[in-house]
Amino acid sequence: QVQLVESGGGLVQAGDSLRLSCTASGRSFSTYTMAWFRQAPGKEREFVAAISRLGGTTNYAGPVKGRSTISRDNDKNTVWLQMGSLRPEDTAVYYCAADRSGVATSTHAYDYWGQGTQVTVSS
Repeated sequence: QVQLVESGGGLVQAGDSLRLSCTASGRSFSTYTMAWFRQAPGKEREFVAAISRLGGTTNYAGPVKGRSTISRDNDKNTVWLQMGSLRPEDTAVYYCAADRSGVATSTHAYDYWGQGTQVTVSS
């Protein structure tokens, strides 16, 4: 089992950059695929990015592709999401998720979730 804690959210202006962090406690962090999802008010939770166990494979959702980078450090039990050129439509609660399957984009594929961190982008 793994516990996930996100940090790094906040209020930023359009065009700014932000780095979210997710630190895992528990054992065997390197055996988990890690992902970021987000949920805006009134909308379903949606996939943002995922990274494979050793970091060799990444996957991004269309709206963030090209301006976001997911990375991880298994020695630090941490995964990051660097986001640039932020837009008001990026406003959401961002969740970190973990699973032992492949690099999936569905919420149903992930067994472990953090509590989320709020990102608000003002125009």
